[in-house]
Amino acid sequence: MRTARFTLDPAFTVGEVDPRLFGSFVEHLGRCVYTGVFEPGHPTADADGVRGDVLALVRELGVTAVRYPGGNFVSGYRWEDSVGPVEERPRRLDLAWRSTETNRFGLSEFISFLRKIGPQAEPMMALNLGTRGVAEALQLQEYANHPGGTALSDLRAEHGDKDPFGIRLWCLGNEMDGPWQTGHKTAEEYGRLAAETARAMRRIDPGVRLVACGSSGRSMPTFAAWEATVLQETYDLVDHISLHAYYEPLDGDVDSFLASAVDMETFIEDVVATCDHVGARLKSPKKINLSFDEWNVWYMSRTEEQVSALDWPEAPRLLEDSYSVMDAVVLGSLLIALLRHADRVTVACLAQLVNVIAPIMTEPGGPAWRQTTFYPFAQASKYGRGEVLDVRVDSPTYGTRKYGEADLLHATAVRAEDGTVTVFAVNRSRTEPLPLEVALNGLGPTSVVEHSVLADADPDARNTLAEPDRVTPHTAEGTALDGGRLTAVLEPLSWNVIRLA
Repeated sequence: MRTARFTLDPAFTVGEVDPRLFGSFVEHLGRCVYTGVFEPGHPTADADGVRGDVLALVRELGVTAVRYPGGNFVSGYRWEDSVGPVEERPRRLDLAWRSTETNRFGLSEFISFLRKIGPQAEPMMALNLGTRGVAEALQLQEYANHPGGTALSDLRAEHGDKDPFGIRLWCLGNEMDGPWQTGHKTAEEYGRLAAETARAMRRIDPGVRLVACGSSGRSMPTFAAWEATVLQETYDLVDHISLHAYYEPLDGDVDSFLASAVDMETFIEDVVATCDHVGARLKSPKKINLSFDEWNVWYMSRTEEQVSALDWPEAPRLLEDSYSVMDAVVLGSLLIALLRHADRVTVACLAQLVNVIAPIMTEPGGPAWRQTTFYPFAQASKYGRGEVLDVRVDSPTYGTRKYGEADLLHATAVRAEDGTVTVFAVNRSRTEPLPLEVALNGLGPTSVVEHSVLADADPDARNTLAEPDRVTPHTAEGTALDGGRLTAVLEPLSWNVIRLA
């Protein structure tokens, strides 16, 4: 196989990585919350009912901003139901997932969970702009963030939370372009509502960070026109616009699935172009950043049948995809796509955190374990902090049904403050190793600290309750850095992390 090559030079950079790029997502969907994050009576549960084994894995995963409580769930969400004495909270029908919500885990419990993770975990609160509006958003903001001396802030204190929650990052609704969304709106209707909500929230706190709903996917028939219309109303009032994308191998088209990041990068670049076009038309110097606040591998084609069969159960087993090595390699490639656009993608949330299309799985009353997708995310979060270097690959290609010729190598590199450099690379070939050469111009590293690989002779290998450690990263041999030239061989269908110092 022909050698893949690229050059790293500190003069050519993309931008600084925002820590929020390594966010996640907790929705009241399936078992994400109940028997996932929260299971009173579990052998590892603390006094608040949070599973200690899950908490340890969440810390290891390295998540930052955590989006809550949805997702589609939020468009029927009544925040008042989720606060106050647990025994007095009402049970509600959740139309999004045909389930019954008990509200045993609510806003206070979510904030407490984040504080247990650590200071890096930041709430990203989604507002219900489907069945509710400006008034309810302001009420939630006052309850959550005002120090005291008002009816709602004092009510928070009565409920046991004297200190404000300090929520800085807010989503103005969820997927409001989607006809599946309760309270679905046209771009004009949503744009006006989002603008009025943003304007009012900024009167309480000018420093809030607000995310307007972009298209639910690049394939939506209103894509780009939706963004342009919404931003025409909200451009000076919001900080981000959202993107959502999920990938799966459809009709056995594995080659296109492995190149899913081609679509993600195009999606990002199209939204950036649309944002900048609106800014130019408004003659605004401001740049709107992107919040890729739902992304993952998701076998979505199985979902509709699962949901339609439900009869309002509590915390059903929904969307519990079991991820293979191939899925993990694709997820790693999607992480590379996000890093390659770190100048404009400043928030991203892997959907979701536990059990529901998640890197962490649990069994009620039993253990928690890492899916294959856990490892690329944890490694990217740990080592992908700093400045992204501009990577232009010269790579052999392969043919795909959806994207034409795609590079076998997908890569990026991040330089940390201490001068160390981490290369993240995926070999999309299912059968052949890929030789790699990287020229380091004007960079300090002189040695290879580690070359970690996630790959397996069986691309369908996965971690399960019976075999939780079937797939783990291993160390590659023979990777070398000599005279500013890095050489390595990337195993077939592999996710690679090469650390240089």
